[in-house]
Amino acid sequence: MRIGIVLAALSALLPAAALAAGSHSGGHDEMMAIGKPGANAEAGRTVDIVMAEKDDGAMVFEPAVLEVKAGETIRLKFTNKGETDHEFVMDTNQAVLEHKAQMEKFPEMEHADANALRLAPGASGEIVWTFAHAGDFTFACLIPGHYEAGMKGDITVAR
Repeated sequence: MRIGIVLAALSALLPAAALAAGSHSGGHDEMMAIGKPGANAEAGRTVDIVMAEKDDGAMVFEPAVLEVKAGETIRLKFTNKGETDHEFVMDTNQAVLEHKAQMEKFPEMEHADANALRLAPGASGEIVWTFAHAGDFTFACLIPGHYEAGMKGDITVAR
């Protein structure tokens, strides 16, 4: 009887523990509204993106606007030139804002999604992505306080 109560209590805690450990929706090769992971060999161009803080306290992506064509596969190369960790998450505006709310609850959340990465100061990384659908999308750093400091941008995917 006692073991059953303990197991029931533990199972009630597991969803919260999974979120705190960094699990969230989105698979590695799953088609999303913004597209899907691309193959290295298919990348037609590379866009270099710098993550940084400014002297006035602002946090930025440079560039903060990306323009691509539907069906285009791009290599996004990131360098964190800042003094703190930064991340990049791209999706629909609604999905980014929902993810932002989760990050506020679980600030140490680790990403395992192909549309996101987190970099320590001085680190670099990349995402190869196929932008499958035309539309307006968003990218942002969702570490608490960074979005509010201006660390966000827009992706326009043209037909």
